[in-house]
Amino acid sequence: MKVSVNWLKRYIEFDLPTDELAEIMTSIGLEVEGVEEIERIKGGLQGIVTGQVKECIRHPNADKLTLCKVDVGTEVLQIVCGAPNVAVGQKVLVALVGTTLYPIDGEPWRIKKGKIRGEESNGMICAEDELGLGDDHSGIMVLDEKTEVGLPASTLFDAGTDVVIDVGLTPNRSDATNHLGVARDIAAFLKVNRDWKGQVREPEVSNFKVDIKKNNFKVEVLNSEACPRYSGVVISGVKIGESPGWLKKLLREIDVRPISNIVDITNFILHEIGQPLHAFDAEKIAGEKIIVQTCPGGTPFISLDEQERQLSSTDLMICDGEGSPMCIGGVFGGIGSGVTDTTHTIFLEAAHFNSSWIRRSSTHHLLRTDAARIFEKGSDPNITVYALKRAALMIQELAGGQIVSDIIDIYPEPIEPVNVFLHYQQLQDLTGIEIEREKVHDILRAMEMELKPVDEKSILVRVPTNKADVTREVDVIEEILRIYGFNNVPLPDQVRTSLSYYPFPSKQYVIDTVSDFLSANGFNEMMGLSLIESKAYKNMDFIDPDGFVYINNTSNIHLDIMRPEPMLSGLLSVLNNLNHYQRNFGLYEIGRTYRTEDHFVEKEFLSLFMTGARFSESWVTPYKEAIDFYDIKKWVSRITDKLGILSFQVKDAEDRRLSYGLTLSRGDQDIVTLGEIDSSILHLSGIGQKVFYAEFDIRHTLFAISKKSSEVEPLNKYPSTRRDLALVIDEGVKFEEIRKIALKAGKSYLREIGLFDIYKNKSQLGEDKKSYAVKFIFEDSEKTLKDKEVDKIMQKMIAVFEQKLGARIRR
Repeated sequence: MKVSVNWLKRYIEFDLPTDELAEIMTSIGLEVEGVEEIERIKGGLQGIVTGQVKECIRHPNADKLTLCKVDVGTEVLQIVCGAPNVAVGQKVLVALVGTTLYPIDGEPWRIKKGKIRGEESNGMICAEDELGLGDDHSGIMVLDEKTEVGLPASTLFDAGTDVVIDVGLTPNRSDATNHLGVARDIAAFLKVNRDWKGQVREPEVSNFKVDIKKNNFKVEVLNSEACPRYSGVVISGVKIGESPGWLKKLLREIDVRPISNIVDITNFILHEIGQPLHAFDAEKIAGEKIIVQTCPGGTPFISLDEQERQLSSTDLMICDGEGSPMCIGGVFGGIGSGVTDTTHTIFLEAAHFNSSWIRRSSTHHLLRTDAARIFEKGSDPNITVYALKRAALMIQELAGGQIVSDIIDIYPEPIEPVNVFLHYQQLQDLTGIEIEREKVHDILRAMEMELKPVDEKSILVRVPTNKADVTREVDVIEEILRIYGFNNVPLPDQVRTSLSYYPFPSKQYVIDTVSDFLSANGFNEMMGLSLIESKAYKNMDFIDPDGFVYINNTSNIHLDIMRPEPMLSGLLSVLNNLNHYQRNFGLYEIGRTYRTEDHFVEKEFLSLFMTGARFSESWVTPYKEAIDFYDIKKWVSRITDKLGILSFQVKDAEDRRLSYGLTLSRGDQDIVTLGEIDSSILHLSGIGQKVFYAEFDIRHTLFAISKKSSEVEPLNKYPSTRRDLALVIDEGVKFEEIRKIALKAGKSYLREIGLFDIYKNKSQLGEDKKSYAVKFIFEDSEKTLKDKEVDKIMQKMIAVFEQKLGARIRR
């Protein structure tokens, strides 16, 4: 937000150096991001003087040029002029030879002595736009006939400088979206910290009156939730034209383009007091009636930028008496009802709209207007009538006209100031300092808050409605500390701390260990938002939406729930990488999920995503081999090994997000689930290639680590013995079943079991049969095992394989 210092001085008197003013503003929560000193009139009108045209004759060599004699006080100059309106006796502005002109449009240029069509010209009689005073180029500027000849033009016009301060306004400062709000804040600081005795001068509107009541405009608000207050007034007989120079200059200095007197006045009021206004051509409003309502989704609407937009069913629309939309309330006007050069009667609107509704519409249509910015932060509902009176008086002054209706004000449930209890002890606890009670009261009164004693320990604070975000005791304390000065809070002479330690296993140690391990092995860490759109789960049947944790997110209404699980938010990062032509990668995230059951449930997770080719393209690697389930399983195993989780149960994953997968658990605690993400989820997420996924529950991972018991053994000095078996088994038998039988039969001698080949052949093995080639490694730490001992164990295992699994040994 840009703030003009000259504009500020309309409401508050101060004489502060720019750097000091910027420091004060930053200290009170108006963070200054930049300061620019600008000339109100480029060049300061240096070299421009007043003159009087003494003689005008036709140029002998050009029909459209005039040869003039102009008295500039010190001499009479001959000047060739091309303006059609130059005449004898006029008081004009003359640029002397050597003067540099700074026109509104175009580059600066210097006046030189020369000849034009054979006649000498010693200067230039100037038009408004050539001096940077306005946009008019229809002819030369003609001054008042009483103007003295030979005066510097800078004495007639405010050609001084101005300072424009760029403020990074935070979302909680709804009271400072305008110059008057900033002035109030500065005044509060000066009163409390500089013993300033002045007052903020608010624009006077006591002269407002209805000139003649001859209009019967009606207003009907059908959605009072979205529009708690709607005010309006009708002004007829206005003359649309240019704004005066002072108004155009103020707007340009804060980067607002002047358009016409009516539109410029509405923009001026917006930046002056923070109330957006909208002017309709009253003759274009069917039925002389305004209806505030929503329209069916998909209704076409042509906005002021001549784009046809499809309305949402949640767009609040300002409609005419026939229900035709004229304006997206609080956001942007329509092309059919706006003020034009032929407008004579206007309906002027000032409303208070619900911030959530405005945010939703402005983001949906990508219309980030100044009005929407104010309504999103929370406008003051109790200044709409004041703003109308201020604007109506300015319109009468600058565009003429009569006020022909009473002020219409639809305000069924008035919004009252918020009452907040402030406890002195809480103020001291949160700020760390003891501020004198009288000082606290002075600060609150300086910010125009009403106080009422409650008891010795607390007071009741009545917060003005322009501070939409100040609703709690902690907010009031923040307001007090802003004006008191964060820099006035002393730094302690001592810093005290105590030693702390994490019980084993340390969650932070686990997170750091896994993060370092994955990053060192080619995975990239991602950080997803804890917020997600509820509609992302619309067609997902793996989760119950009743458990969603909804939030009131005014910054982005589409992100309306806390993420209930980590997969979908992670797939957004996967999709983003794929859209940027990254096809082969691994990602991981450490974060939290949020659900509500009988109570709120917050869980921490580690998620892994792998997709694409197993190897990067190279002449030495088979880079076309795609990542499969065993890749994600390999990294899960490496993580569990790294953390020392060596004992767990393995079962098929019962997770509808996966087309297939495994779950590693310890007792009833699931440590990690891994597998291939279901193709339907990938399709709905816009992903066209396989993605493999693993999800660790960090709390259960810590539980598994805490149950481990590590022992160190010396290397076995006795040799190991290997046996291999080829088992023909049913298609549905899993390796885990073979492993469990072998471990039970092998007892303490079996050190390792592994699957090293799978063979399928219907003609040789039979229908629905497969062959597993399994290796068995045997050891004894006390002696060398004999073949008879190993053979005995193998025979026992084979018997159990045949009995329980229906296995057949391939000889």
